[in-house]
Formats: sequence, C-alpha cells, structure tokens
Amino acid sequence: MQTLLSHFSPDVPASIVVVQHMPPRFTKSLAKRLDGLCSLHVTEAEDGQPLQNGSVYIAPGDFHMRVVSSPKGGFQISLRKDPPYGGHRPSVDVLFHSLVVLPSPPRLFGVLLTGMGRDGAEGLAAIKASGGTTIAEAEESCIVFGMPKAAIEKGCVDWVLPVDQIAERLKELIEW
Repeated sequence: MQTLLSHFSPDVPASIVVVQHMPPRFTKSLAKRLDGLCSLHVTEAEDGQPLQNGSVYIAPGDFHMRVVSSPKGGFQISLRKDPPYGGHRPSVDVLFHSLVVLPSPPRLFGVLLTGMGRDGAEGLAAIKASGGTTIAEAEESCIVFGMPKAAIEKGCVDWVLPVDQIAERLKELIEW
C-alpha cells in the first residue's frame, strides 16, 4: 500500500478509502505510519468523517466501513459493527458495494491489492457493472494472490498491473 500511496501528491482530486484485514490496534498504527511516509493525509477513519480530496481513510479493525451521502453535501464515512461479511470485518465487499449505491455516485476506481481469500471480488464486479474502472494487482508483485486472483477469475478486472504501475494508471484515468 505504501508503494501505491507514495505516488500521489496532496492535490490528487480524489479521496482514497482503504480496507485492510487487520485487528483494531494495528489499523491506527498503520495509518499513522503511512501518514508519515506519504504526502497524502492518511488517517484511521472515523464515523461521520467527511471525505476530502488528497486524503486516505483506513477502515478501523473490526468495523465495516461504508461511504454514504453527507447531509451537508458530499460524502462521509459510516462505520458499523455489523456481522462479518464473507468472514471479514472490515470487508472490502461491504465498502465497494456502498460506493455503487450512492445516489450521485462519484467516478469510481476499485483496486484490489494482495490478500488471502475472495473478499473484494463481488464488490469489484459491482463497481465494474456500475461503469467504474477496476484494477487488480498482478501476481508478480503480490505477497498473496488470493483476492486479486478471485476478481480476475470473476472477469471483472479492467487492468492487471504490478503494484508499482497501479498509481500511474490511476493518475492517467483521473486525468490529473
């Protein structure tokens, strides 16, 4: 994730929301570490927190993270301790599904990086079906190829790229 995020500058015209399968205490320290290593502002997400361009929001361990419409306009984070989805809380699928049901969905880019299991494949398919763009990390740069492989096999991935090429492709797609 550090490799990917380090390619972006704070003027990126997008918010980045991240689900990492980690226990509660570790997500806060991950956010703090990445915040010190990247030029983007990285934080562990908080319920009700508004999304801002140039910022990264990491789901806290043991909470599902969704993006919802804000009563003040724009979008905000919603955190819930709903039952695990596909054995995970937080779940990538829960996050991705929340994006495609927004009343005025933003331009969506779904990215699946290294990880075990199938979490994220369903949600990535939903992003693609809604007109979004999807990217999966290539096996050559994955520590564990399970999650990207599941999405690739599902046929819902536009690009399969090594992690060091994903940021450049996203920059081209965002036209930034």
